[in-house]
Amino acid sequence: MSNNDPKVKAIYDALSGVFDPEVGVNIVDLGLIYEVTCTDSQIAITLTLTSAGCPMGDQIVAEAQQAVEQIAQGAEVKVELVWEPFWRPDMMSEEAKKILGW
Repeated sequence: MSNNDPKVKAIYDALSGVFDPEVGVNIVDLGLIYEVTCTDSQIAITLTLTSAGCPMGDQIVAEAQQAVEQIAQGAEVKVELVWEPFWRPDMMSEEAKKILGW
């Protein structure tokens, strides 16, 4: 995350509470969040999963939506799941790599 906007930071903080249940690491540290944009009326999140066959994908997307809606202050929240670019392990934070033994 390179944006210093306090609203965007709050969104990333909320998303840090969403975990991939298969690996036990939050979706921010896993590098699954590709983009967060926000205006007064809308918050848009682009994310991916570690694999297209992830059986927990629907749950992760729903939890991300719910986490951000809790802090949205009336803004519409849109979560878009994308597959490009493909997720790679080098997208993980150093903390996630440490947790997973990389």
